[in-house]
Amino acid sequence: MDLLNTLVDKGLRRELPTRDEALAVLATSDDDLLDVVAAAGKVRRHWFGRRVKLNYLVNLKSGLCPEDCSYCSQRLGSTAGILKYTWLKPDQASDAAAAGVAGGAKRVCLVASGRGPTDRDVDRVSETIKTIKDNNEGVEVCACLGLLSDGQAERLREAGADAYNHNLNTSEATYGEITTTHTYEDRVDTVQKAHAAGLSACSGLIAGMGETDEDLVDVVFSLRELDPDSVPVNFLIPFEGTPLGREWNLTPQRCLRILAMTRFVCPDVEVRIAGGREVHLRTMQPLALHLANSIFLGDYLTSEGQAGKADLEMIADAGFEVEGTDQVTLPEHRAAEGCHDGGGVCGSGGGGACGSDAAPEASEPRTAADARTDLVAVRRRGAGTDLAPNA
Repeated sequence: MDLLNTLVDKGLRRELPTRDEALAVLATSDDDLLDVVAAAGKVRRHWFGRRVKLNYLVNLKSGLCPEDCSYCSQRLGSTAGILKYTWLKPDQASDAAAAGVAGGAKRVCLVASGRGPTDRDVDRVSETIKTIKDNNEGVEVCACLGLLSDGQAERLREAGADAYNHNLNTSEATYGEITTTHTYEDRVDTVQKAHAAGLSACSGLIAGMGETDEDLVDVVFSLRELDPDSVPVNFLIPFEGTPLGREWNLTPQRCLRILAMTRFVCPDVEVRIAGGREVHLRTMQPLALHLANSIFLGDYLTSEGQAGKADLEMIADAGFEVEGTDQVTLPEHRAAEGCHDGGGVCGSGGGGACGSDAAPEASEPRTAADARTDLVAVRRRGAGTDLAPNA
């Protein structure tokens, strides 16, 4: 396909595709899907080789959020039966982080529900960052605490944070349909604050909320303009008890096209498969490793993920290798431009399921209408519980 040859050439030159080219990737047929994956895979391997960066989430404060983000199980008015607890103590968070690091995670992302941190919250998280770094040599820490006020990003940086995550989630044109308690511009402002403070900026999207192809392209182009080091791609987890609990709009094939489009638009950026890969990619997860160079290990914020051991086996079986702490995630030219290594991700409102139950036999391809509620499992272990985490 001339389109794919053009996109590969542009990706190797870090040249931005046109909107029409990006839309064309999302419009490709299932017959062309493997060609799309192979083309985007050339760009991924050029900049990141066959390395896969592992990241681990620690939910510092779960539930009881005053914001009304429609996709989130922790939102105001959510009746999802998730774990709810206030701030973990620094040693509790450090213990949780250690499990992920022991499993191979290079970065720990510290997440807290809420609109944004108070200055006291920043002090609390700063102490947690120090404890984690003291107890886990070489670990990177990303904070995800919501909207930042002036000076807070600088304080987190001084405390030892390496990165800050705040996702755009969807296009500016449709943002008001997803959330009303803050604006798209608020989110952009927080990403810019993090970047200006010297933190590795991390910002991504959530697919599967009923958006159009144009919305997906618009948000990825907006992310390219913001120039974060890391772009997490979340796939909506339709939690019962949330406004989007009945939205099942994704197939594995569409998820792969979205990841490929993101790679073409952001060729030299850490693209991470985030929440929802187990639910929507399912048995096609290994193909996604040819597009993204980063995943989460184990569980997510409020939902269970694939077993950590299964993740490691999947990476090895697909011919990839886990990125070591002595390896730099980003290409040399981005580091030379003053970018920080890597980038965390979080704040998607959950993600994943253990997927240990066998799927029913199917003689025909699944469609987006085939809801897999059996794969949405609320997290009942790890942070906030007395049970060992899944790492």
